[in-house]
Amino acid sequence: MTRKKKPNNNGLEVWINRILTTLLLAGQVVWHLLQGRIHKRNTIDQMWMVGPGSLSLALVTAVFVGMVFTIQVAREFIYFGAASAVGGVLSISLTRELAPVLTSLVIAGRVGSAFAAEIGTMRVTEQIDALYILRTDPVDYLVTPRVLACITMLPVLAIFSLLTGLAGGILIANSLYDISPTMFIKSGRNFLQVWDIICAVIKSATFGGLIAIVGCSWGLTTTGGAKGVGESTTTAVVISTLAIFTANFFLDLILFRGTGQASIG
Repeated sequence: MTRKKKPNNNGLEVWINRILTTLLLAGQVVWHLLQGRIHKRNTIDQMWMVGPGSLSLALVTAVFVGMVFTIQVAREFIYFGAASAVGGVLSISLTRELAPVLTSLVIAGRVGSAFAAEIGTMRVTEQIDALYILRTDPVDYLVTPRVLACITMLPVLAIFSLLTGLAGGILIANSLYDISPTMFIKSGRNFLQVWDIICAVIKSATFGGLIAIVGCSWGLTTTGGAKGVGESTTTAVVISTLAIFTANFFLDLILFRGTGQASIG
């Protein structure tokens, strides 16, 4: 008789432990921030990497998204005689969804992976243990600056992405569909509300916090040498992406319930 092999739950246990560690780390960051334990120099360095360091990538993404969205929408709206609404539809789509979500996905791929790789390398090379020996809390020194950097710089990048996407939409609408920039901008002003911009900032800041927490947590729990660093980096990007989409659904459910107030005229 052959013995039945027991199912291997090690992978599931690792995932559960890592998710619990991520939640615990988020609580630690909040607690340390409430106590004012902020490493200013590291925070400024991380803000520079997340913000100006990622600006060109975010803008290139936004301008092509704005142009493609305009191409897809303008021809249909013109067919139905609603050319004056093209600018408004692009504005509200970029502000509520495309700018914060796509910018966060770009940052998750660039910055979140860098966080996981850098901290994961420090973990497997025992540099994290050296911080404890020097009586330095890794949460204060490594995690909190990255979380603050993402929370503060993601909204800024999202606003720049919004403006760049609108510029790309205006270019395509004017050159391909003879929709004047004046009509385009007027339509955007009729559709957009101040609340939409506030929501974009809230969503971007939330996504930034998720990206930083997941990247740092997966880095701190890295094991297995160089192979483990690679796996943590890849998984951190995947988990950050899923977290962004999940959080986006619940934020939309909370922030955009009810009827709209936009006007075409």
